[in-house]
Amino acid sequence: MQNKGLIKLFALLFGLVSIYQLSYTFITSKVEKEANTFATSRISESEEGYVAKRELMAASYLDSIGSNPIFGFTDYNEAKKKELNKGLDLKGGINVTLQISIKDILKGLANNTKSPIFNKALADADAAASNSDDTYIDLFFEAFDNIKGDTKLASPDIFANKGLSDEINFQMSDDEVKPIIRRKIDESIVSAFEVLRERIDGFGVTQPNIQREGNSGRILVELPGARDIARAQDLLSSTAQLEFWETYKQSNTSFSTFLIQANEKLKTIVEVKQPEQIKAETELDSLLSDVSADSLDLATQVNPLYELLIPANPGSNAMFRAAIKDTATIGSYLRMPEIRRLLPADIQFTKFVWERPSAEETEVIDLYALKSNRDGTPRISGDVVSDARADFDQFSKPAVSMTMNTKGAKEWEKLTGDAYTNQTGIAIVLDNKVYTAPGVSSGPISGGRSEITGDFTVNETKDISNVLRAGKLPASAEIIQSEIVGPSLGQEAIDSGFMSFLIAFVIVLLWMISYYGKAGVFADIALMLNILLIFGVLTSLNAVLTLPGIAGIVLTLGMSVDANVLIFERIKEELAKGKGKSQAVADGFGNALSSILDANITTGLTAIILFIFGSGPIKGFATTLLIGIVTSLFTAIFITRLLIDWYISGKGRSLDFSTGITKNLFKGINVDFLAKRKIAYVISGILIAVGLFSLLAGPGLQKGVDFIGGRSYTVRFEHPVNPSEITSELNTVFGSGTNVKTYGESNQVKITTPYKVDVEGIEVDTEIQDKLYASLQKYLPDGFSKEAFVLGGVDEEAVGILASVKVGPTIADDIQKNAFLAILGSLLVVFLYILLRFRRWQFSLGAVTAVFHDVLIVLGVFSIFGKLMPFSMEIDQAFIAAILTVIGYSLNDTVVVFDRIRETLSERGWKGGTNINYAINSTLSRTLNTSLTTLVVLLAIFIFGGESLRGFMFAMIVGVVVGTYSSIFIATPVMFDALSKKITSGEVVKEE
Repeated sequence: MQNKGLIKLFALLFGLVSIYQLSYTFITSKVEKEANTFATSRISESEEGYVAKRELMAASYLDSIGSNPIFGFTDYNEAKKKELNKGLDLKGGINVTLQISIKDILKGLANNTKSPIFNKALADADAAASNSDDTYIDLFFEAFDNIKGDTKLASPDIFANKGLSDEINFQMSDDEVKPIIRRKIDESIVSAFEVLRERIDGFGVTQPNIQREGNSGRILVELPGARDIARAQDLLSSTAQLEFWETYKQSNTSFSTFLIQANEKLKTIVEVKQPEQIKAETELDSLLSDVSADSLDLATQVNPLYELLIPANPGSNAMFRAAIKDTATIGSYLRMPEIRRLLPADIQFTKFVWERPSAEETEVIDLYALKSNRDGTPRISGDVVSDARADFDQFSKPAVSMTMNTKGAKEWEKLTGDAYTNQTGIAIVLDNKVYTAPGVSSGPISGGRSEITGDFTVNETKDISNVLRAGKLPASAEIIQSEIVGPSLGQEAIDSGFMSFLIAFVIVLLWMISYYGKAGVFADIALMLNILLIFGVLTSLNAVLTLPGIAGIVLTLGMSVDANVLIFERIKEELAKGKGKSQAVADGFGNALSSILDANITTGLTAIILFIFGSGPIKGFATTLLIGIVTSLFTAIFITRLLIDWYISGKGRSLDFSTGITKNLFKGINVDFLAKRKIAYVISGILIAVGLFSLLAGPGLQKGVDFIGGRSYTVRFEHPVNPSEITSELNTVFGSGTNVKTYGESNQVKITTPYKVDVEGIEVDTEIQDKLYASLQKYLPDGFSKEAFVLGGVDEEAVGILASVKVGPTIADDIQKNAFLAILGSLLVVFLYILLRFRRWQFSLGAVTAVFHDVLIVLGVFSIFGKLMPFSMEIDQAFIAAILTVIGYSLNDTVVVFDRIRETLSERGWKGGTNINYAINSTLSRTLNTSLTTLVVLLAIFIFGGESLRGFMFAMIVGVVVGTYSSIFIATPVMFDALSKKITSGEVVKEE
């Protein structure tokens, strides 16, 4: 081997850089362990809220020592930025996909026009969006074109308005306006992206990640380590729509008149129209879905409005008070057109807004009456705020201090002057909730400074000031997909992942030594360097390590052995021909190189496709697999060669590449595989037919929320529970379709429900959590609070919701489409690669047929045994990753066999199927060796790798077994049968 010195230098530098990169991870782990130990020693478990207190103290400890030098080259703060990133499934946290509303952006660009054509086009686009893969803007333009008549996009009441006058004029055609609107929408999404990034920077988690997903208006946000999930969700989805309004006085007699008339009118509506009206409101406003049956049973009430409203506290600027449970009902009454028409002329444009519930438990909140106008616009909007910061008021309570720009300062002075003169209050409204409504006691306030006060926590004032500083989102942002993992589940994933990794690693090391003797030791050294390089590269690339990523690394252990096995088997063949050690080693490495490259390229191609179409943890799996393929090639081809050359260069050293047990293993085997192909066809045909029957006419596949949409919760209890009993109870709450399965231990279940899958918003998430808590309370420890249930896993008891996943129907459709494209794309790419590599379409046909065979059998197994196995066998993104990996592995195996067939035929000619059988027999040792090693590794992950990986691993175990079988009994026979009779009869002497 040439350039040994260069390879040694490169390997040394590569190894040292990997160690250096990983050193930051060891440093942060050590310091954080010390911080946790310090917090534990200071705060006893007997203290109330000890978990949160320990977290705060540990964070304070880390802040205090963050800049202290460590080992003379770094400190904790710097090391934290450079450590190995852990995904949510290992660290806990939240991963959400936000959908920026293109509809809201369009309405904003059109200045909230009342144009019937424009609004009808929006409604038609909404209807079409649920059944179309086109973007919303394309659907809007199509809908507008269908109904526009003589109306143009550049009409003065649509886009040719004052706000867009610099770019759009009345003379422009629709085709000229459309690209401008597209650009404006893209600018708004970029603006939303920047706003969210600024908010996240102020949230306080390490290594956050925020990415745009093409031009879809979707933004992916990952907050690893985030503990307060509700706070994170509020921060991300809040539009930060800050408004300042003047309130009406309680003594305003017009409201007394209105209340009397509204109550009388409601009596007639309740008796005649209420059920229909409420149904109509339900379609318009999801809030009514939360109203209890008791609150809606209005037909029995004598005074529908009087009985729900409570007089406001004297001296406050609120108009009424009400129980929180009745706010949705009262709101629906006050929005009724019949009721709105009863407002006297002097208050006809009143805007009714509820106060924000305080941080403490409360059952009653205030209702404010705000002075509005025909267009419903506030006196001052939040865009005048130039700065905001968390502060404390005169009573040392948390507050938010704001500073306004010049324009805002003038408007603020006028608003405060009017409130002083009228003796009214100023309601500060954020996202349609009144945070505070103070009066003005000393005349107009100049300078543009103001303060938001209320029953806030310190974190809440930080978040409010953060979103105000960052600015408002240009449109609403709905969470259409989310994954939440509790920290205790993350720690369990680390423990199980490390255990499976360690066991698989030891098995592989021992296997190589037991099979290849001293040569196995050299392969093991190369393998250990390979692992070091994988982690080093992951850290250097700032990639994220996930639980499937650990599975990818462990799988790399099994697959990286394949290169060494191919090399060692080739060297053994050269030694059997009587060649000297040095020549046999050189020829063995040279002859094996073609097969190694072909096998790894086909696997790499499927991993690339998985990386392109996958997301989140699946992308992590593909990343580690790709890195593992590259590092495995380097260590197997170069490092193993260096070690072997060094060893055999010494005097008196022997290297047999086998042990006493394995020396003559597989020698003299001469199986006529082609003669048995018809039997194999029948067996495979039966297996596929049974699987297809189960798929099409039987139980079929169990689709997870990734593919059908819905919400899934992993819930742990103190004692074992009965899933069937819980299913029955939850189906009465959520309706049919809710599914409960044991997930791991008997005290842990996975709850999946399609309840309100079409409804977005945190309110629905909260509603479902409330119903889950109420329904499951009898299975929880006595006195277990709802907060502890929702934040399950934050303490050592780890009872409650450990993880949750939400997938909206739009995302589910996209995942299905991407999964289909990923599988189809991998098959097409591999077909073309094999066609180019082997120059005969029959080889491509054999390989792709074998892959189809393997995929159909895996699908059939999952359909038949889906409900019988004691672990989850749902079809989700992880399953698609498993299918693609099976495709890669099957092709790996097939290509090695084909490569030997091509080599044998070029040397010996076709001679019918004789030499094909010879080629298969000569690779049998390698095929079984690699398959058994990979299978043992997969079994280690399956047994010790944690519940979330079991279905994933089971698919791969079935795939490896079937893939090994198909490479010999399906791929090669199909290729052989597709050849012309001239070739199969032996008339063609040699392969071209």
